[in-house]
Amino acid sequence: MNIEQARFNMIEQQIRPWDVLDSSVLSLLAIVRREEFVPPAYRAMAFTDMDLPLPEGQCMLSPKVEARLLQELAVHKHERVLEVGTGSGFMAALLAHKAREVISLEIRPALALQAKINLQRAAIVNAEVRQADGSRGLADEGPFDVIALSGSVAEIPQGLLDQLKVGGRLAAIVGEEPVMRAVLVTRSATGAFHRVELFDTVAPRLEGFGEPSKFSF
Repeated sequence: MNIEQARFNMIEQQIRPWDVLDSSVLSLLAIVRREEFVPPAYRAMAFTDMDLPLPEGQCMLSPKVEARLLQELAVHKHERVLEVGTGSGFMAALLAHKAREVISLEIRPALALQAKINLQRAAIVNAEVRQADGSRGLADEGPFDVIALSGSVAEIPQGLLDQLKVGGRLAAIVGEEPVMRAVLVTRSATGAFHRVELFDTVAPRLEGFGEPSKFSF
């Protein structure tokens, strides 16, 4: 397989047609080596338009979803980012290239360890992976400019929104199958939030977040 041709095709045939037109995001996807964050058994599929399996039943979001979320978050070089759901570490790597600091929380120890290895191999020095339940965020270390949920939740906990600075943004995939939507929430004032629905998609659940009660009649 011609890796560079596959990377080019991913960007031009999957990502750009999905309204990812930010040149800084497209350049990052050409530079950060996605294949080095994919488990060896699936490396040949690193650039395909699908979620890829990770250990312990988890998965890596498709390239176009990661790219679109990154674009919508519009991260700046002076900003601090909290990510929930490290997975392979690829999204943390992308965020780290755009931010001052990234703290990424991964509940599964094996994934947290592998993500640390992947980030070290990619020479990413401003992203820290911690093995932790990220559903409550890091209130003691906030507020943050950006919070990224790299997976789906039934609803966004208010406790996470409260960890945004005024002007801060949170991106998440919200809802239940078969209907989920990527949303961007901006904290417009101390107690005010503005929510925009971005696109429909489906993503695996992040662990540790609550589910709505199901009533049977």
